[in-house]
Amino acid sequence: MSRIPEPRGERSALLLECLAQPPHAVTTPAFAPASDPLADGDLHLALYLCYELHYRGLPGVDERWEWEPSLLALRRECETEFEHALLATIGPPPADAAATDMDLALRAILDGDDGPSLSKHLERDGTLEEVLEFVVHRSAYQLKEADPHSWAIPRLSGPPKAALVEVQADEYGGGRPERMHAELFAVTMEELGLDRAYGAYLDHLPGVTLATVNLMSLLGLHRRWRGAIAGHLAAFEMTSSIPNRRYGNALRRLGLGPRATDFFDEHVEADAVHENVAAVDLAGGLARQDPALAGDILWGARALVDVEARWARHLLDAWEAGRSSLLMPLAVVSA
Repeated sequence: MSRIPEPRGERSALLLECLAQPPHAVTTPAFAPASDPLADGDLHLALYLCYELHYRGLPGVDERWEWEPSLLALRRECETEFEHALLATIGPPPADAAATDMDLALRAILDGDDGPSLSKHLERDGTLEEVLEFVVHRSAYQLKEADPHSWAIPRLSGPPKAALVEVQADEYGGGRPERMHAELFAVTMEELGLDRAYGAYLDHLPGVTLATVNLMSLLGLHRRWRGAIAGHLAAFEMTSSIPNRRYGNALRRLGLGPRATDFFDEHVEADAVHENVAAVDLAGGLARQDPALAGDILWGARALVDVEARWARHLLDAWEAGRSSLLMPLAVVSA
């Protein structure tokens, strides 16, 4: 990340003030609860930055902050508020989930998704400005693609672990740095005249966007949610191929070439293969190996559906109203 973002409220202001200093005990006041813990910008920026200490770190921030107990306590408070809101919205993991036919159970959840189709809109009617905003929103995750799910690797064993590694190996380019999916997305940003630097648009991203990434980090960084992160990844792969074909078509309709569409075209092919591996071998294999995790696996898929639908609705509502879906105007690097 090239620079520290601006605070958006009391939580992120306190966090950034602390991180500008050497590691020390953080005294956390009693913050007022967020009005919408699934989209609050202050809550999710603070949580995103806390998680970033476990990824690539923050510029000018002492790396010892990563495991400072008092900072972890602050992160836990943010996580708890986010997690409680998710549980209140989609309910707890089902206690009676069957460990068999997990792929069919996941498909039923996805087929029941009545959220708006962002990919259809962009394919048919999306303007260049809307495509640029979409890509900026997605940069919060795509420039670290696969990393949140990789936290689950040491927490699994046997066939489910092998299945997860198989999927992740493709995400990381199969050993070819130039084919890493994060790199392909960075090239797409370049072709669109956007800044490809990691975290360059963090100040532009609303809480509802940061929540989609924070969900992955929450599930990936907590062993107790290992079933949910497997379900999240399975649902992610099962719903990826067709939307990415549409996104690629949107760029082609707007006159963009193969370098711009390569990321999306790659996912059409790769995720068609990953869908079966993630649903049957990873999620299904984990449920068969540990039936007690079946409900968590399904919950992870439901959580993905919910936060993604909220995010897509935010973008489409903003565009329909004739305003930007970002927090500030977008500056394009080059034509």
